[in-house]
Amino acid sequence: MFVDSHSHIYSSDFSLDRDEVITRALEAGVERIVLPNIDSSSVKPLLDLTDTLPGLFFPLLGLHPTSVKEDFRKELLILEYWLGKRKFYGIGEIGIDLFWDKSFLEEQIEAFTTQIGWAKSRNFPIVIHVRDSFDETMEQLRKVYTPELRGVFHSFTGNLEQAEQIIELGFKIGINGIITFKNSDLGETVKQIDPRHLLIETDSPWLAPVPYRGKRNECSYVVIVANKIAELHQTSVEKIAEVTSQNAKELFGL
Repeated sequence: MFVDSHSHIYSSDFSLDRDEVITRALEAGVERIVLPNIDSSSVKPLLDLTDTLPGLFFPLLGLHPTSVKEDFRKELLILEYWLGKRKFYGIGEIGIDLFWDKSFLEEQIEAFTTQIGWAKSRNFPIVIHVRDSFDETMEQLRKVYTPELRGVFHSFTGNLEQAEQIIELGFKIGINGIITFKNSDLGETVKQIDPRHLLIETDSPWLAPVPYRGKRNECSYVVIVANKIAELHQTSVEKIAEVTSQNAKELFGL
């Protein structure tokens, strides 16, 4: 059985065939799907989907760094309101993204640290989005870090030294379809990381693994990620599924 620790299956990319996608995931052995939020506009579709199968879907709440604009404080107020209205399993996805736009760095930092505060006050894990920003993200995380804080660096693409920094803080490392890309060195790094530090994820609808690269990703493809990690560690996919599922269940309290 597998846990997809990061999927946006509530998005409009699945509006025409979401039921079929869910069926394929269940048939592939996916037993839990964690749903990170994007911004205030995605809260309702996320919660509506959760309500259809609450034993399968586990919602998170957060403001994605690429959604941090001039009105980010208003967005945070709306999300904080929702935190008091429904059950969530973590804060995410949050972080710093300097790939698309560097002009809101200070706002992203404020949003990131504010939401870490939410997590700390509620004993929630955090799901961290990092793109072209590992040093900046780690600098801010260390400023507010306490031993109780826990979470995952989602969609990890870094090197071994960066992975060791994450592990040193007690955080998990999220691995998705990027590990199957021929132009990625991620496999060489993951080969050197004990699976007890890993979560597997799809980030669907994005980052579909080979042989589906360039197409819409879906939760059933988390099995491909697990198979690749098992191959790298010369172990069984069942073992990788067991370890990473336990990691996800413990982190998010599933």
